[in-house]
Amino acid sequence: MSKKGRRPDFDTYYRDLFGTRWDGLKQAMEADSSHVELNQGLLKPYYLDAASLLPIKALDAEGGVNILDLCSAPGGKALAIAGSMGPEAQLTVNDRSSQRRSRLRRVLEEHLETGVLSRIKVSAHDAARWGLYEQNIYDRVLADVPCSSERHLVQDPSHLKNWSPARTRHLAVQAYAILAAGFTALKPGGILVYSTCALSPGENDNVIAKLLKRHGSECRLLQPDGTIGEATEYGRIILPDNENGMGPIYYASVTKAQAF
Repeated sequence: MSKKGRRPDFDTYYRDLFGTRWDGLKQAMEADSSHVELNQGLLKPYYLDAASLLPIKALDAEGGVNILDLCSAPGGKALAIAGSMGPEAQLTVNDRSSQRRSRLRRVLEEHLETGVLSRIKVSAHDAARWGLYEQNIYDRVLADVPCSSERHLVQDPSHLKNWSPARTRHLAVQAYAILAAGFTALKPGGILVYSTCALSPGENDNVIAKLLKRHGSECRLLQPDGTIGEATEYGRIILPDNENGMGPIYYASVTKAQAF
């Protein structure tokens, strides 16, 4: 452990979480991730981490009519949603950053036919405040939130030097605000999928636990299907040391109780 008064370094922090597994997990993250070609309903292929499609599968976009992607840039998951949603579905994709939103628009325009693009709205709201303006509107909500993204950190020393446990805690607070806003915007009976590319339970299961605690009987956990990855208390996590380079991806699903 680190000396009193000093924050733990990156390796100490994650070794405390993963024990002897950490060195192998870190080595797997330092290698290139396992990518898959996304091409369903697209003008040209888009490549993304294979594990990124699992939250979209859990979202069941085919069954959605009014779909919200709260933190959509760079756009890979939005393309996956667009490729699987029904012909009458409407998709709202959101990102607060103008730079990221420009990239999102470009990705959508390069990969989607005009007829599909006409059913997609790009918005620029603060995702954490969405629930103040729209309540009980969407039957599918994806909250793929900003997170520690440890794989990116270990591959880029310039970003790793800015890591700290305080940053992880800050991201968890922000993630809960986005998740809670998405839950407010969700229709009763709809599906909300929460997703990160983080390792820390503080950004993963603990955020879901907070939602379940604060929303009581109104919020019900959905058990994710599939055998890929490892079960956590509330969802699943896919880690590259056990899944041929895929991940990290964490996801969990909830629904809102129907009004009686």
